[in-house]
Amino acid sequence: MAESEAAGLDSISIDTDNLYREESITDLHAATIRRLVPIRVDGSDDPSRPERYIGDTTLMTQMGPIPVQFPLEVETLAEAFEQFPEGVRGAIERLNERAREMAREEASRIVVPGQGGAPGVPGAGMPGAGMPGGKFRLE
Repeated sequence: MAESEAAGLDSISIDTDNLYREESITDLHAATIRRLVPIRVDGSDDPSRPERYIGDTTLMTQMGPIPVQFPLEVETLAEAFEQFPEGVRGAIERLNERAREMAREEASRIVVPGQGGAPGVPGAGMPGAGMPGGKFRLE
C-alpha cells in the first residue's frame, strides 16, 4: 500500500449522526423495497429523522439482466408499494435517456488513426470501456 493510500485511511470516519438500519421487503418476484430506518449510535430508533425508501428491481434486456435502484420519495411503506411502479417507469426513462446520450457521444467521437478504436463500436480498443457494469443508481 502506498504511503498516500495509508494516509487516506486515517481520514475515514463514521457519521454517527446519520446512521440507518436497512430492512429489505420483497414480493419474491420483481419488487424489492429497501427501508432505511434512522437509528441512534446505540442502535435505538431515531424518530426525529424520516425513514427513507429505495426501490430495487432487475430489468431483463436483450443484453441480459440490469439491476436498477431508484429513490422513492414517500413517507410510509404503503406509499412505497404504491409508488414502486411509477418509480420503475421513471428509472427506465432515465436509463433510456442516458443510453441515447452515450450513443450521441460515441457517434460524435473523433477517431484518430492508430488509436485502436473502431467507429460505431462502444469502447473498441479501450479496455474496460463500453457498456457499464454493476448497478445503475438513479437519483
